[in-house]
Amino acid sequence: MNKKELVAKLAERTGETQKVSEMMVNAFVKVVEDELAQGGEVKLIGFGTFKVSQRKARTGVNPKTMKKMKIPAKKTPKFVPGKELKEKVL
Repeated sequence: MNKKELVAKLAERTGETQKVSEMMVNAFVKVVEDELAQGGEVKLIGFGTFKVSQRKARTGVNPKTMKKMKIPAKKTPKFVPGKELKEKVL
C-alpha cells in the first residue's frame, strides 16, 4: 500500500475527504520525524514504537576491490511492532 492508497482507505473509514485525510497522514509523519530528530520515540500502544537506533561502527569489505573499510557508527530510524500488531500479522 502506498501513500495514495493509505489516504483513500483512511478517507473511506473516517468519512473525511481525501484532502483532509492526506493532511492527517502528512501531519502524523511530520510529528514522528520531528520527535525522532530530537532523539525521542513515539509509542502507539498495541501498534508499535518508532525510535532511533544506534548502529555501531564496523569493518566492511568493498565487494569490487575486496578492500577492508571502516563503516562509521550512525543513527537510523527503527520501528518495533507491538504485541497486538504481531498477533494480527502472524
